[in-house]
Amino acid sequence: MPDVQSTVLEFVNKLRKRKIEGSQATAKCTVELLRSVISQQRVPHSNQASALIDAVKAVGEQLVAANPVELAVGNVVRRVLHIIREEDLSLATAAMAGLDLLDASDDDGEDDNCKVVGYSAMSAAVAAAAARSTLRPPSLQTLLEGTPESAAVPYTSSSGADSESKSKSADKSSITRKLKHDVIEGVNHLILEISGCHEQIAEQAIEHIHQNEVILTLGSSRTVLEFLCAAKEKKRSFRVFVAEGAPRYQGHLLAKELVARGLQTTVITDSAVFAMISRVNMVIIGAHAVMANGGVIGPVGVNMAALAAKKHAVPFVVLAGSHKLCPLYPHNPEVLLNELRSPSELLDFGEVSDCLDFGAGSGSPLLQVVNPTFDYVPPSLVSLFITDTGGHNPSYMYRLIADYYSADDLVM
Repeated sequence: MPDVQSTVLEFVNKLRKRKIEGSQATAKCTVELLRSVISQQRVPHSNQASALIDAVKAVGEQLVAANPVELAVGNVVRRVLHIIREEDLSLATAAMAGLDLLDASDDDGEDDNCKVVGYSAMSAAVAAAAARSTLRPPSLQTLLEGTPESAAVPYTSSSGADSESKSKSADKSSITRKLKHDVIEGVNHLILEISGCHEQIAEQAIEHIHQNEVILTLGSSRTVLEFLCAAKEKKRSFRVFVAEGAPRYQGHLLAKELVARGLQTTVITDSAVFAMISRVNMVIIGAHAVMANGGVIGPVGVNMAALAAKKHAVPFVVLAGSHKLCPLYPHNPEVLLNELRSPSELLDFGEVSDCLDFGAGSGSPLLQVVNPTFDYVPPSLVSLFITDTGGHNPSYMYRLIADYYSADDLVM
């Protein structure tokens, strides 16, 4: 088995050299690496959660520094830290309540503990993920009715104090051994969640795309591709306008894939978005990241499409997996919203060299070429977010982020 540190360094080099394409692939590889770090991390008998958190944070700092623009890396690192904290809190609560999580399945006589036993068989992270999928928080009545049942501590006589002390000691040892197992189980569920985000989002396409509509999109996104194709498979007939996404022309790739899947597709220039928006029923784009305020980081030119949609009252819909939800705000100093790509994508190096002012003796160019990768869309221009947990308004994004992240992990 390769050394963990060498595996981390190898992955850091891949991030630094941009060898991993796409936020989903990057997020999945990051979580798989953190799972290896957790499984091979030696933890003390006490304060196991702190040891795991420190190990994950140490690796996470290296990964984020290697590619700070790929916000999905920091997002999934914080998700794993949140899983550790959830599992530690769950086991600590169970220990205080005097529950034996390992032997609970053997206790069949106590009716009052049936609900607790059923819950303990599932890790806290998996249970939380199942609860998030319903998007229905527990009512106040449910919480109040469940408090005495879960918090009740059985009374024991003084004559059984020694046996009770030994039992609690054994339970504590079992709980400490169970922490790493539950954390890895929660991380595995996170990997499955990331792997299936495209399918979960695509299943909602039939609810939003209707017959004979015209959809506008920009750039290339696998999430958008699967979303549109899912509506086509449900016998919905519609046309797609694809803005080409200069200067990389990623829209050309998306248009070819849409045509190969049998969709009516029209390629337009980026500057023609305002001219064509009056014929469009909905704008659907994929996001690079969704910020805590509901703002969107997307492909360059997406702000222009959002402004055009707002001007003509066209719904502007953003597709994003949960791994793209970022708990940071755009104004945070640790957030790098953009990066500049090579000027050669706009002008040939020979053309740029002709603009150098060699006569002045400084050699500084009179011509500068700026080629940003991303664009920012404020939440006021977004109509709806569609994630793998359903559709949400921009004002609701803070609630989702609160479910996924801990406040202690926002700054690593």
